[in-house]
Amino acid sequence: MTATVLGVGTSFFGKQPDTHPNELIWTAVSEALADADRPRIDAVYVGTVFGAPGVAQRALHHLGLTGIPIITVENACASGTTAFHEAVQMVELGRFDHVLAVGVEKMTDNFAGAIHPEPTDPEGRSGLALPSLYAMAATRYQSEFGLTDADLAMVAVKNHGHAVANERAQHRTPHTVEEVLASRMIADPLTLLQCCPIADGAAAAVIGRWTAGRTGVKVRSSVLRSGGLWDHRSDHVWGFELVRDTADDAYAAAGIDPGEVDVIECHDAFTIGEIVTTEALGLADVGKGASLLHDGHTALGGPQPVNPSGGLLSRGHPLGATGLAQIAEIVWQLRGTAGARQSPSARLGLVETMGGGVAGIDGNACVVAVLEAP
Repeated sequence: MTATVLGVGTSFFGKQPDTHPNELIWTAVSEALADADRPRIDAVYVGTVFGAPGVAQRALHHLGLTGIPIITVENACASGTTAFHEAVQMVELGRFDHVLAVGVEKMTDNFAGAIHPEPTDPEGRSGLALPSLYAMAATRYQSEFGLTDADLAMVAVKNHGHAVANERAQHRTPHTVEEVLASRMIADPLTLLQCCPIADGAAAAVIGRWTAGRTGVKVRSSVLRSGGLWDHRSDHVWGFELVRDTADDAYAAAGIDPGEVDVIECHDAFTIGEIVTTEALGLADVGKGASLLHDGHTALGGPQPVNPSGGLLSRGHPLGATGLAQIAEIVWQLRGTAGARQSPSARLGLVETMGGGVAGIDGNACVVAVLEAP
């Protein structure tokens, strides 16, 4: 039994300190339910990292969603796509007809700056925030493959340029390489405009059974993995192996190869993340990810646009909501309703979300999903 995405919705993403998490969820879920022609929902999976206990039930009962299973999952940055993956599995197993996947995070209630790892982990005990960990990955990558600071900045230039056409994104101002490099240094070599901003937001998707003739974006595959044991002796920077292995499984399950994907939303919390991820997804050879930027391959108008929404760098990164916002963007792209940021004739789309932070493994979790146009 194959699942399909019947409807999607999101809130605006940005710093919204006066907006209650309930309101964020109401906005996203109401849009998703209306988009799906309001089917009866049999179960709800909710992704959140820092949400209060009962955050989903507190919001959903106002929408009449009571008396059904509501399951909250936490998988770091991949929490929203983990909720999506579980919703897809429940439909494909025949357990439920219609499942709602929701992601929500009110980051401004918990952070004013960078996220720090758990103090019981070596990184946390050393005072290394997430930008520091990505900066070390960037420095190692630069040493091994000759990546320049300007190459890194090109990721931010591309994604900020894409976000100009995304009215739901937090930052919609285009930037040049020089402006990116001149922004405040956060963790060398990563400057401010190369780091995703703190944001509040919610996103949702309604998953149902696919039948011939039914309107909806078909789920060709959805794969969830947790990271394997990893340390500095790996041939790759942190996160690469987890993304590569998850993507390989997703391609195999979908019966495609990387070159067949038309549009991609990937986890670009920091600029180095997109470069490493595009290699792990098989779009470029290891060490050659920057070439995708230089030849326009991953820009809108190129063969395989990456992060047409503006990505985490521009949309913002409310952890639990990010994965489902990526799903929503790919659904809009495959429907041909993405407006000025539309990738023409997109038939196959891919979403990748990687959550990390636990010492000793190659990431908490990764979800890769392949979606097909109706």
